[in-house]
Amino acid sequence: MSENQAVRRTSVRRNRVAAALCLTAALVTVGVVSVQSATADGAAHNTAHNTAHKTAAAQPVAARPAAAAVAAPGLGSAALFQSEDFFQQGLDPVGATVELAGRQALSACSGQETMRDLTKGKATGYASVTWTFGTESLLTESAADAATSASASAYAKRLDALVQDCQDEPAGHWYYGAAHNLTVNGGTGHWYPAFSGDGAVTGGVAVLRSGTRVAVVELTGQPTDAPDYVKGIATAALNRLPS
Repeated sequence: MSENQAVRRTSVRRNRVAAALCLTAALVTVGVVSVQSATADGAAHNTAHNTAHKTAAAQPVAARPAAAAVAAPGLGSAALFQSEDFFQQGLDPVGATVELAGRQALSACSGQETMRDLTKGKATGYASVTWTFGTESLLTESAADAATSASASAYAKRLDALVQDCQDEPAGHWYYGAAHNLTVNGGTGHWYPAFSGDGAVTGGVAVLRSGTRVAVVELTGQPTDAPDYVKGIATAALNRLPS
């Protein structure tokens, strides 16, 4: 990678992280939960890392928002992280936005690449969600259902490569730590802690696969002091993913 490419990629990451935190604050102020209907599976992204997209429904946020699940054939939002999963981790989300076209950015490390880009549009289904909290934290998840197990394995390897590309960063820049293996109910994955420029833990990311389904889930910020909350979130997401 050339020096100019590295500078551009770093700039994109910093801008996306900043945009995510700004949108988090905006969503908390507005106080709404928006969920795109799962019947829009085939419809034509962005999440809080990019530009908020139009959703089909909005409702005031209760003290504890309803789960993001929407009934749908194949890969729908029920395969994504749900509100009760947060409560089991001691976290209290404010709202969620679901997108079912595969156009949500994958992670803070992937620039503008989406799950649809990564799969070259060949997956049989897509689903993604952005969860906001009352603090400057954000959780994003993007999933795809591959046509075959071999394709799912290839997609997972590409996702791991994207994450690992941000393990070696210049001093003072945030980065991902070492990979930790995860196996849950036949599903497998890797989770990585994230560190700020001064070395403090600040969330993390996980690459998950179960059957023909793959997902990447990322927590930006540190909503709790529990040392294993990234592993807990990765485990809960992997439990939801099975095909």
